[in-house]
Amino acid sequence: MREGRFSMQLAKEDFKFSAAHFTVFDRRRAELLHGHNYRVRVELSGASLDEDGFLVDLDRVKTCVRAACHDLDELTLVPGESPYVTVDEDGDRVTIGFADRRYELPREDVRVLPLRNVTIEALAEHLWRELRTGLGPGPFDRIDRLEVVVEETDGQRCAYAARLD
Repeated sequence: MREGRFSMQLAKEDFKFSAAHFTVFDRRRAELLHGHNYRVRVELSGASLDEDGFLVDLDRVKTCVRAACHDLDELTLVPGESPYVTVDEDGDRVTIGFADRRYELPREDVRVLPLRNVTIEALAEHLWRELRTGLGPGPFDRIDRLEVVVEETDGQRCAYAARLD
């Protein structure tokens, strides 16, 4: 007989962040700098509950998701690993270059991410990694799969899911 599984889905009103970015298509083509009001959902699943009947400590999960969203909120997100984008930091200023474009912004307004591109696909995986690190071991040993969904506009979203074991 096959055992059942539990799946906890969280899509709270405050699991969101607003950020500017531009997607790079190749060395010559990229979107113009623009912004989105991103929404984030997570799903955690496992085969067993703890002795009190819980799959996971929801307060800890919600705290981690909110912190990850806060870390990206109201910033310009820049791909730090793109071969086509340059990032030069000079004191309290950051100059972002792409092809013949240059954007100069206050350092505090920019988050350089360890990504090749700032897409919803890359953001979903990035947030998955942030949550995996933030949740850590302990009571999350029962969770064997984590999924993160990032939505940039109504009807346009990407999910990244992977096993945790």
